[in-house]
Amino acid sequence: MFQPSMNLGHNSSESDRRSTKPLRAAVLRAVLVVLGLICTSGHQSALASEAAWHALREGGTVALLRHARAPGTGDPPDFRLGDCSTQRNLSSEGREQARQIGAQFKANHIPIQRVLSSEWCRCLDTARLAFGDRVEPSPALNSFFSKQDIEAAQTRAVRELVEEWRAHAGVLVLVTHQVNITALTGIYPAEGEVLVLKPRTPSGFDLVARFRP
Repeated sequence: MFQPSMNLGHNSSESDRRSTKPLRAAVLRAVLVVLGLICTSGHQSALASEAAWHALREGGTVALLRHARAPGTGDPPDFRLGDCSTQRNLSSEGREQARQIGAQFKANHIPIQRVLSSEWCRCLDTARLAFGDRVEPSPALNSFFSKQDIEAAQTRAVRELVEEWRAHAGVLVLVTHQVNITALTGIYPAEGEVLVLKPRTPSGFDLVARFRP
């Protein structure tokens, strides 16, 4: 009489396991690669932050800061300077982000000598929440998002602020907008990101580091 083999299921299972081994190995390799990239990115970010704090502690540098989180792009059609209700403003997340930026500058003992800000409410709020009442409004830092014809003049004015800081021992903080920072440095910063600039002699400046506190 024919007796069915009791090992058929076992053999099939062994075969399935053998066939999935290459797939599992490939998945494992991919996971390890991703984890390696994450670790490398985190390490590089930490190094950039430490380089930035070190340069700022030494003084004679400029902290060029994009305003904190303010959802949206540009400003409403009825925008009016000096009327925050007509502008794109910081979210609650952005206000907390600004406070954290200030807390980290304080924790790292950064010798802030002067703080200038765009007259836009989201920049003034970022600056005041981070650095207190020392903030000075500066038209040179105002956005030209909707006025591209003034880009060259605005950028030249900010460049002069940076270059003239070579004679100072402390840190100059400039709070402004993405378009202004990109025009000056070629970098598209995230909201709340800081670029540390070191003025050169007799002119120009170097980008020391960029980081998000």
